[in-house]
Amino acid sequence: MDISYSRSGKNSIALAALCLAQLMFALEISSVPVILSTLEKVLQADFRDLQWIMNAYTIACTTVLMASGTLADRYGRKRLFVVSVIVFGLASLLCGLTHSAPLLIAGRFVQGMGGGAMLICLIAILSHQFNEGQERIKAFGIWGIFLGFGLGFGPIVGGAIAALSGWQWVFLIHVPISILTLVLALGSVDESSDPEAKKLDVLGIVTLSLAVFGLTYYITQGSEFGFASRIALYVIAATIASFIAFLLVEKINPHPMFDFSVFRIRRFSGAIMGSIGMNFSFWPFIIFLPIYYQSALDYHIVVASLSLLAYTLPTLVVPPFAERLSHRYQPAVIVPLGMFTIGLGFMLMRLGAGFTHASGLTMLPGSLIAGVGLGLTNTPTTNTTTGSVPSNRAGMASGMDISARLITLAINIAFMGLVLVAGIADYLRVALPASLDAAQLQALAERIAAGNLPGLAHRFPGFDHIDASGAIAHASLVHGFRWVMLYGGLGVWVLGASSAMIFRARGARQPADT
Repeated sequence: MDISYSRSGKNSIALAALCLAQLMFALEISSVPVILSTLEKVLQADFRDLQWIMNAYTIACTTVLMASGTLADRYGRKRLFVVSVIVFGLASLLCGLTHSAPLLIAGRFVQGMGGGAMLICLIAILSHQFNEGQERIKAFGIWGIFLGFGLGFGPIVGGAIAALSGWQWVFLIHVPISILTLVLALGSVDESSDPEAKKLDVLGIVTLSLAVFGLTYYITQGSEFGFASRIALYVIAATIASFIAFLLVEKINPHPMFDFSVFRIRRFSGAIMGSIGMNFSFWPFIIFLPIYYQSALDYHIVVASLSLLAYTLPTLVVPPFAERLSHRYQPAVIVPLGMFTIGLGFMLMRLGAGFTHASGLTMLPGSLIAGVGLGLTNTPTTNTTTGSVPSNRAGMASGMDISARLITLAINIAFMGLVLVAGIADYLRVALPASLDAAQLQALAERIAAGNLPGLAHRFPGFDHIDASGAIAHASLVHGFRWVMLYGGLGVWVLGASSAMIFRARGARQPADT
C-alpha cells in the first residue's frame, strides 16, 4: 500500500512537471502575437522582423522535432527533457532582456529548439510513465487540458502580463516556470530509453530544414531584394534542390524519418490534409489577428486579447464532441467538415471586417465558427493519422503529423504576411497620388501592416499631408486583412475538398493492407 501510494505521488509530481512544460510550449505560440505591435514600436522592428520573431520559433521546432525523438530514445528521454527545459528557460531569459529585434529573433530560434525537443520528450515520457489504463487516460486528459489552456487562453495571458508588467515578462515568466519544472521533474520522472533506437537521419533533417527555411526566407524577404532578382532565384533554386535531396535521402535511407509509403493509406493522407488545412489558415492567422484588433479597431492590448478568446475558446470546448462525431460519422466526414467550417468562419470574418463600423462584435460570428471548425478538425485528425497505420509505425506517423503542421504554419505565416502587404499596397496604389514609386509604396505598405499607423508621418514625411486623418492608412489595413481572410478561407476549402476526395478515393490502400 505504501509503495503504491508513493508511486502514485511520484507520478502526480511528474505529471505536474510535464504539464508545466506543455503550458510553456503552448503559451509561446499563442501569447506572443498580442505583443507584436508593441515590439514594433519599442524595438524599432519592421514587418519582416515581426514575421521572423514568430517564424524563428516555428522553424526551430521543425528542425529539432524528428532528431529529438531519436536522441531521446538513444540517450534517455528524461535526460534530454531536462536539457531542453534548461535551453528553453535560458532562451526565454535572453528574449526578455534583449532590446534588439535581431537578438530577439535569435533568442526565439533557440527557444524553439528547446521547445520542440521538450514537446517530443514530454509526450514520450507520458507514454512510458503512465502505461496503465485509467491512470494513462487521466494523465493524458490532464495534459490535454494544459495544452488547450495554453493555446486557448494564451492571448489573454500574454495581454494581461504585458499590460501589468511589460512585454518582457511574456518571455521572462518562463524562467521561474522552467526552474519549477526542473525541480519537479528531477525527482519524479523515470528515465527511459530504447536500446534498439534507429540511427539519426542527419541528412534528412538537414535537407528538410534547409528547404523549409529557404522557402520561408524567399517569401518573407523577397519584396526586399525582388522576387525575380538574382539573389531570389538563387534562394529558390537552393530551396528546390534541398527538397529534392530530402526526397532522395528519405527514399534510399534504410531508417528514414519520413516513410512516404504511408501516404498510400488513404485515411492517413486524408487526415494529413486536415493537419495542413488547420495550419494553412487558423493558426497562422492568430499571428496577425491581434494587429487587426489593435491597429484597425484601435483596441487596447487587453481588450484585443479578450476579443481573441472568441477565436480560441471553441478549440477547447468542441474536441470532445468532435471525437464522438468522428466515431459516429467517420473521420472521412468530420475532418473535411471541420475544414469547411474554418473556411466559413474566415469568410464571415471578412464580411464583418468590411462593415462601415466594424468591431469585435461584427467579427464575433466568424471568429466563433472558425474556432468551432478547428475543434472539429484537430482531434479526429490526430487520432486518424496515428490510428490508420500499423502500431509499430504510430510514432513515425505522429512525427509526420506534427512536422506537417509546423512546416505549414511556418510557410503560411510568411504567405499571410505577403498577402497582407499586397492587399495594403493594392489599396494605396489607387488611393494615393502617383508621387510614390514602387519601392516607397512597398515600404509604406509594410509599415502599415506592422500596425504602427501613428508612426507613419515620421517615417514618410509627406504622407501626413496626404492622409492627415489617417483614413487612407486605416482603410488600406482593413483592405489587406480582407485579402488575408479570403486567402485563408479559400485555401482551407480547397484543402478540405482535397481531404474529402482522398478519403473517398477508390483503390487506395487501407490499414488492413499494410
